[in-house]
Amino acid sequence: MNRVTFEDIYNAGVIAIITDTYNHFHLPDMPLYYDSNFIEFKKMPIVSEFKKAEHELKNYHSARGQHHLKFTFPQDEPISKELTAYLNREDYEIGFLELYALSPKDFPVTSLSSAIKVLPVTASNLEEFLHLQRTIDEQFGKEFAAQKQLQHKKNFSNPDFLQLIAYFDEEVAGSVDLIIQAQTVEIDGLHVLEKMRHKGVGSQLQRWLMDRFPNKLVVLVADGEDTPREMYQRQNYKLLGYQYEAVKT
Repeated sequence: MNRVTFEDIYNAGVIAIITDTYNHFHLPDMPLYYDSNFIEFKKMPIVSEFKKAEHELKNYHSARGQHHLKFTFPQDEPISKELTAYLNREDYEIGFLELYALSPKDFPVTSLSSAIKVLPVTASNLEEFLHLQRTIDEQFGKEFAAQKQLQHKKNFSNPDFLQLIAYFDEEVAGSVDLIIQAQTVEIDGLHVLEKMRHKGVGSQLQRWLMDRFPNKLVVLVADGEDTPREMYQRQNYKLLGYQYEAVKT
């Protein structure tokens, strides 16, 4: 298997503009979804190159009622001091993502709880899944949640996606989207309701996919500054790389 990189991670956006310096992704149905409306630099830009891309993205987004700017930078490259200084002056939030991978055979063996049931999302439980997603997404605003509902429905009809829903004592507890590729399964949007945490729901969702896809590499992206990454490290996921990003709203 070739080395997995951030280039292999699923992105719902389509390329709207290509230049020698960057790819510009856009998702018309979800203009509020930052992760599919952004510029991806092909090489680390100098300040003048960043300013040019910034100006072009600002005009593009303003014409479409979008009020954010997001940029990602090449994998495993730190942002220069000069560019960092500019981003700080312009009130960008600078963060980084981490790419992890795991062979299913290396996932820790844990006892399965009979109180937890994991099921693929089908027509019979789709409404429960969508209600759960709306509850999760509304923390980012009702308009965002409404747009995201359209994406969840598209994913449900996409043969490359497999959505899972988990129950604890017959009550909806969590969910995850799986993106199925030839050699990998990507974990996206793993979420457990706060009142259902620390019961093993997240682990059992992962256990389901490890058993279902024992011969594929499991990959995921974690926020480099959030605590879930610590759980993945305990579960034997291996760090493959990092990527800086800058966001301004």
